Amino acid sequence: MELILKQDVENLGFKDDVVTVKNGYGRNFLIPTGKAVLATSSAKKVLEETLKQRAFKEKKVVDEAETLAAKLNEIEVKLTAKAGAGDKLFGSITNADLAEALEKEGVSLDKKFVSIAGGNIKRTGQYEATLRFHRQVVKNFTFDVVAEAN
Repeated sequence: MELILKQDVENLGFKDDVVTVKNGYGRNFLIPTGKAVLATSSAKKVLEETLKQRAFKEKKVVDEAETLAAKLNEIEVKLTAKAGAGDKLFGSITNADLAEALEKEGVSLDKKFVSIAGGNIKRTGQYEATLRFHRQVVKNFTFDVVAEAN
């Protein structure tokens, strides 16, 4: 089943992408929740015209995302957390914690666009995250998790 996505869908595609999915996934989830519509020939023509008109506006948005991503080169983030024996954390560090720390440094990014390699962090050390500012602007970011000084 061919569908046109109306919004970004994790592990499937971005808004206005034409994707092929299994019939049940499209019919029972994507279409009823408003995340996609059927990719008929007329819908594809409308999408094509919309994408042409949006191309110029898109360039400005991509440039803004790239400048925001360039700010990351100047930023060093150290997340502090309570730790026990063997550098093991009490609790964990998540993508929301990293997004909040970046917000304090002046880089505004929604937590759903922050992806920490390996999921939640449970030990101190240096880690890497993937930050998505735009579908064309994805940046890897290295940060440290340190134990809280008592």
